[in-house]
Formats: sequence, C-alpha cells, structure tokens
Amino acid sequence: MDVWVADLDAAGWRHGELLSDEERARAERFARERDGRRWARARGALRALLGEYLRSDGRALRFATGAHGKPELVGDREGLCFNLAHSGGFAVYAVAGGRPVGVDVEVVGRRIDVLAMAERAFGAATARRLSALDGGAREREFLREWVRYEAALKCLGTGLGGGDGDAGGERPWVAELDLGRWAASAAAAVATMGEPAELSCWEWPA
Repeated sequence: MDVWVADLDAAGWRHGELLSDEERARAERFARERDGRRWARARGALRALLGEYLRSDGRALRFATGAHGKPELVGDREGLCFNLAHSGGFAVYAVAGGRPVGVDVEVVGRRIDVLAMAERAFGAATARRLSALDGGAREREFLREWVRYEAALKCLGTGLGGGDGDAGGERPWVAELDLGRWAASAAAAVATMGEPAELSCWEWPA
C-alpha cells in the first residue's frame, strides 16, 4: 500500500488540464477562490496519480460515488483501490491493489468543543481521558483519535455514525501517519482490511 502526501499550496502545480468540465465547474463554485484552487489541485493530483498507476491518461478516468460519498473508479481498473482526504493546504492519498482503503487528514483550524465531539463519536471513557489533558495536548490527541476513526469508516465505505468499524467481525487495520515534515499541526491515518505487507509513504509530486 502506498500513501502520498501533497502540499496543495506549493508552486508548480500543472494538473488542471486533467480535470473534467464538471470538476472545473465545481471548483469555480467555491465561495473562496483559495478553497476552489485547493480542491482542483487535489482532484487533478488524484487523476495524475491514478493515471501513473494504471499507465493511462488521467483525463480518461471516470469516477462514481458510493452511498456515503466514497469515490471509486468506473470500469475494469486492475483491482486498484484508492481513497483521498484533504484539509487546509494538504491532501493525502492511499492506493492499494485488491483491498479497500481509507485515509483521513485534519489540520488544526477553527476552535471546536473537543470533549463534546469526543463523547458523541468515541464515548464517555475517551472524553474523560481527553479531559485530563491540557488544551493543546487535548486537541492533538482528539485529532489523532478522529483521523483513525474517519479512516476506518472510509475504508468500510460507511458514513459518520456508521458503527464501531465492524464489518462482519473484521475490523480495519489502522496506522497513524507522521506528517511532521509537511504539516506539524496535522494528524493523519490510513486504514485497510488486513495488515499490508508493506506501507510506503511518498511526497507528490515524486
């Protein structure tokens, strides 16, 4: 399984020509130009990246969306599975053959009620554990818990509140990702069904 990290605000992005007309229109509908630019770059990089794996033109790729918003490739694509997430100026992609994957990244941003969200998502015990931490440590630990939770749900193809990650008794294998080099204030995790023989992390563009 490969994981790729992309800085969406870095100079030199050239993947805009890979976008479909629908994707370009969606990028233009964002209220803030920066958000639309980041979304377009994240989507263009996805097309370029999958095109490299499939040895095909990224412009020719077609996507479908699952019941809970998880994207997937349309047609016979050699069993390639992928997932992506972006937050702030960073995007993370997970790519694997023949096994579902999920990935999540969160960059510290607006202030949130960490304890209330933790109790709703993870239960009272986790909320009590977080309450014993000071503010900065509490937020970082919450983000770690959150990205693991989200990555597992995305791997299973369920939405928020989609249960405790159980899939017929099998739970996803989850690993945290250290993005310190790219984003010291970010947390990220990747999930798949069964521990992969190898997990490699790369920076995009390579």
